[in-house]
Amino acid sequence: GTTGSTGTLSWKHERRVFLRQVIIVAALGAALAGCGAREEKAAQADANAAGFVPPAVTSRVDFSSAMERRFRELDRNGDDHLDKSELPRQNSRLMNLDRDKDGEISLIEWGEGTVRRFDQMDLNRDGTVTSEEESEWRAARAEGRQP
Repeated sequence: GTTGSTGTLSWKHERRVFLRQVIIVAALGAALAGCGAREEKAAQADANAAGFVPPAVTSRVDFSSAMERRFRELDRNGDDHLDKSELPRQNSRLMNLDRDKDGEISLIEWGEGTVRRFDQMDLNRDGTVTSEEESEWRAARAEGRQP
């Protein structure tokens, strides 16, 4: 008697262990299959996001600060005036900012001119310029029309 019952317990135990292993393997397989789909979705989302550029928004204050920094970079001799030799190109349109026509762009002329440009780009007049507004402004200017 006792040998037979031990053999039965051993067989039942082995069967339970085997069934647990089968269940674990099946669960892992299902989990891994789900990960593949999730990874594909993540890869697709990454691909979609790769081409997305969030719109930039610049306030009037930020724009003015950036333009003053640019003036300071260009003003190599530090005299608060830009002459033709300090401009990026010889026949630069920036010389249009020289209102008093003395051959130099003062910091005041630069500031007034760049803020005027900001105001032209601020199509909805909310005090900020988005990348869409700037693109529309540039396209309109290139086509010779009002944005």
